This record gives sequence, C-alpha cells and structure tokens, in this order.
Amino acid sequence: MQKILSYYLKPYYFRMSIGFIIKFVGSIMDLCLPWILAYMIDTIIPIQDKSKIYLWGLMMIVCSFLAVSFNIIANRMASKVASEATEHIRNDLFKKVMYLSDAYIDTYTKPSLMSRLTTDTYNVHQMIGRMQRLGVRAPILLIGGIIVTLTLDPVLACVLIITLPFLVWIMLKVSKRSIPMYTQLQQSIDHFVRIVREDISGIRVIKALSKEDYEKKRFEKINDEVVAQEQKAGMIMAIIDPSVSVIMNLALVGVLTVGAFRVDSGLSEVGKILAFMTYFTIILNAMISISKMFIILSKAIASANRIDTILALEDDMEVIEILKDYEDENIATDKAVNEGYHIVFEKVSFAYNQGEEEDLKDISFYIKPGETLGILGGTGAGKSTIVSLLLRFYDVKEGRILIDGRDIRSIPLQELRSKFGVAFQNDMIFEDTILENVNLGRNLSEEEIQEALLYARAKEFVEQKTNNLEEALDIKGANLSGGQKQRILIARALAAHPEILILDDSSSALDYQTDAMLRQELSSHFKRTTKIIVAQRVSSIMQADHIIVLEEGRMIGYGRHDELMAQCDSYRQISASQMGGVA
Repeated sequence: MQKILSYYLKPYYFRMSIGFIIKFVGSIMDLCLPWILAYMIDTIIPIQDKSKIYLWGLMMIVCSFLAVSFNIIANRMASKVASEATEHIRNDLFKKVMYLSDAYIDTYTKPSLMSRLTTDTYNVHQMIGRMQRLGVRAPILLIGGIIVTLTLDPVLACVLIITLPFLVWIMLKVSKRSIPMYTQLQQSIDHFVRIVREDISGIRVIKALSKEDYEKKRFEKINDEVVAQEQKAGMIMAIIDPSVSVIMNLALVGVLTVGAFRVDSGLSEVGKILAFMTYFTIILNAMISISKMFIILSKAIASANRIDTILALEDDMEVIEILKDYEDENIATDKAVNEGYHIVFEKVSFAYNQGEEEDLKDISFYIKPGETLGILGGTGAGKSTIVSLLLRFYDVKEGRILIDGRDIRSIPLQELRSKFGVAFQNDMIFEDTILENVNLGRNLSEEEIQEALLYARAKEFVEQKTNNLEEALDIKGANLSGGQKQRILIARALAAHPEILILDDSSSALDYQTDAMLRQELSSHFKRTTKIIVAQRVSSIMQADHIIVLEEGRMIGYGRHDELMAQCDSYRQISASQMGGVA
C-alpha cells in the first residue's frame, strides 16, 4: 500500500493538490448555506428589509452554484488521476508478470496473477478515486460542520462531539477485522478464476465425457465458498452503517431536546436550531461517507498488498557473472568448447520443487552447430524440462548449460532467447490474422512469412483461405484443425531463421507424410540451424545426429539411431512397437 501512495501517486501530487483546493472551496460553499439561512431567519427577516433578503438569497444561489461546479470539476480531476495512476500500476504489473520466471509463475499461479491484474487493480482504482472525492470532502464537511456548529451554539455542538469517539472506535475495530477477511476473499477468488478458466478451456472435453453435472457441482462448491467469504466480510463491514445511524440519531434526539429547552429559555434562536439540523444532516452524511470509505479502503489495502507482493519480487533470472575457477571435472567442458560445440549440457540436474526428488539427474550432451538432437521418452520423463532449462525458464540446480562456450546464466535473457525459434505442442494461437500469428510483432517481411509457411507445409491450406494471410483466426485457433495449428506454430518458429530451433512435440498432430516432408525441409533449408526435436515418434528423430532416451529424468540411452538399436533395450522396444519390421 505504501508503494502505491509514495511511488505511483507521486507524479500526480500537484494535480491532486489543485483538486484538493477546488474540492475544499466547494465543500466550504456547502457549509456556508445553512449559516446564511440561519442568519436570514434570525437577523434579516425580523427587520423586514427586502433588499437584504434578496441580497442574501442571491448569496445562497452563488454559493450553491460554486459548490456544484467546484465539486464536479474536482470529481473529474480525481477520476482522471485514478485512471492514469491505475493504468501505470497495471502496465508495471503486466510487465513484471511477463518477465517472471516460470518458478514464480508456478508459485503464484496464473489465475492469481490474472486476478491481481483485474480485480485487485480495480479495487485500487476505486480507492484512489474515492479517496480524492469522498476522502477529501467528507472530512471537510465533518470537521467544518462541527466548527460551524460550535460558533452557532457550543452547548448543542458538544452533544454531537460526545458521540464522535464511539464512531471512531467502531470504524477502527471493524476495519482491523475486515482487511484480513478481504485478503482471504481474494485468495478464494483466485481459486474461483482457476476453476472457471479450466472449465472454459476444457469445455469440449467436459461435453464429450458428459461431465457437465460434475463440473457444475465443482463450480457450485467454489462459488459457495466465495459467496460465504463475501458475506462474512460484508456482515462485518455492515456493522458500520447502522451503528453510525443509531449513534447519530441518538445525538439528534439529544440536540432536539437540549435545543428545545434553550429556545424556551431564550438562550438560542429558531434559525440556529434549523441551521443546526441542516449541519447535523451534513455531518451524518459525512460520517456515512467515511464509513463507506473504510469498506473501500479495506478492500484496496488487501489488493494493494497483493499487487505489491508481485512488483517487489526480485529478478531470479538476472545475468550473473560466471567465475572461471573450474576444477578438474570441467576439463571435459573446456575441451568441448575448444572443439566448437554449440550447445553443451554438463552434468545438469534440476527439481521443480526444491529439496524433493530431482526431475532431471546428471544430463550431459554436446551438439555442434547445425546438428540435430532428438529427445525421446515417455510422459513425465523430462523432455520438456530440458527445453525449459535451455530457454532459461528455470535455472539448473546443479551443473551448467553453455551456448557457444558461454554459460546461459551470463547471457542477458533478451539476447539468449533471440537465438531460439520454438514451437511447443500446446502453444498459443492468438485471436489475430495468420500473418500476425506468424510474425508475432517481429517486423518480418511478408516474403519471410510466406517462406516459413512453405517450409512448415502450411502454405497449401493458408492459400485455401479466402483472405490468405489476412484470414482472422479464432482464439487458440478454434477454427483450425490440430495439424493446421501445429503447422502455423512451426512456421512461427522458422520465420526468423533462428540460430537454434526447438520443436517440442510439435508435430504430434501431423500425419506421417507431412511430418517426413517437414523434416526434409528442415534438412534442406536449415542446415546451419542447430535443431532440438522432442518427439514421441521414432520416425521423427531417427535421422538425428544425436538421440537422448529419457526415463524418469535419467538418460538411459544416448547415440545415433543404429547405436541405440544395438545398445538400448527401451529404444529398441519403442522402435519395434511403432515401426514393426522397419525398425
């Protein structure tokens, strides 16, 4: 919360100060109206001077006009400040999320990050806007009303002042309990968003398996949980309004009773009592506005703390200086570098959950420029983990990864990832044209995109589209078949002619003939590109220069196809099951 106020609102302090002055003047005009009315009733009307009655009546009209005008201007300024400050917060938060490592994303989860970018920033926006409107006006009316009533009749004013400590105590007590509740509510909303996101994404599977009722019950459970949290927090905050009303109405009864005796005794006047009643209404409305501010503030504090948690995360993927004090076991690596290897994995181990069993253990291999590495293994064997480590989505636990002799931890992320073209199996097709889905903001020429589509064997079906490259695709490529989506993704990976090409099980939806033609295109037109192909089919990698066979994060085979057929039982069995006699 402190960062929101000190950092993001600092550029707007001057505009907020101007808005405060305008709001202050408008509120003072509101406070002048009952005082003028009391003065007219008690002083001007008894002397029956019409000219003064018209003059003071005109003064009331002027004060009313200024009050309305100044409050409208101040409110518009407040809305603009709130919108611009929230835009700045949202931009910084989105930028931070974009550069978060996968380890952080796994920790905080995607639904939670989405909730922070939407619900939490909305709550902060509400707080900034309301604080400038109600948060300025209400205290001015409250304090100003009390001061004016003291000048009108100190005895009656004391009746009101006595109630204020009780009101302050209630608000502080309720707010202290409500802030943790709203934090817990936001966590429940994160879970709610995750369930909704999963169900919407998997709607076809749910329908295909007739699991609508099951998902409905699962949704109802989390929905009931969110409602229960909202009701619990709302019931606590609901104490404020009736408490304020009861206490202030009791104060009103006291004011009327004491005022009646004072008028009867000649110690006060009717005009002052009427003005006092108006100020009482102003003070009551101010207290109600302040109570609403406490509700908004409670939500905003919880949301601002969640936003600040993400913004304050340290960069765990920063560039680090790699010391050159290697021991004897690194002589092999030095030799590999001297021999011109492009990619080196040296005794790499990694675990997604630190301290638990390793997901990769002692992985080592060497690839020269232009060579192809095939990675084969069952589900959960660690194939995609090798790709994630090479792209530095995660950092290795032990060992190191080199590209052109440089530890990837010493290479700036922008430079490192600019070397790659990547196509994942379940990659994202954006709701945009075919052209932009391949280009992806890289300023590629149309010729390069057409060439990439040709190499990815996607040009045929693209040309069948009415608008060709300008054909709009649905989100996640809903208007494409599985094979068409994968060919668009492969074209995206090829378009910039990357130094390193990674195809992570990205041809699983292609038929064997298209898969073979794709490999032929890669062999013909990307000879200088180092290729890493993760596959379930032996046919997709059997021509690779190196093949890794993984099982439960361990290398159980490494070599060329013929070598593995002779030495690795698992590889031989997979080949036989997939290719029969051809193996």
